[in-house]
Amino acid sequence: MPSEIQMKNHMQAYIDAFNRNDLAAVVALYSDSATVEDPYGTPVKTGKVQIEAFYRDAMSNGALLTLSAPIRASYSNAAAMAFEAVVNTAQGETRVKVIDVMTFTEDGLFKSMQAYFGPGDITLPTPQ
Repeated sequence: MPSEIQMKNHMQAYIDAFNRNDLAAVVALYSDSATVEDPYGTPVKTGKVQIEAFYRDAMSNGALLTLSAPIRASYSNAAAMAFEAVVNTAQGETRVKVIDVMTFTEDGLFKSMQAYFGPGDITLPTPQ
């Protein structure tokens, strides 16, 4: 099982790679059979092909992620982080408050990711 430090470092690497728009680095953090459910309650993306397509789309709008609190680990194989995603849309800058929960494989890769946010966590641009 990965250590607390390994899980936290892996999640920080995810934030850093996403913010560099480094698709290959983000996908490399996932195991071959990993799942992504973003947002929670939507169809699950399974495997690196679907995960890569998901992140290619997510990164296409220049989104940036900023931690809202320190990354939290667990006594098992899961960790969570609260962050704000700033997304550029045709209407302007949209902000989404998110909590991601990741589980890890024995070798420290992401086994699953679930993103938790709802309509009340999204701040749309103010019309001009």
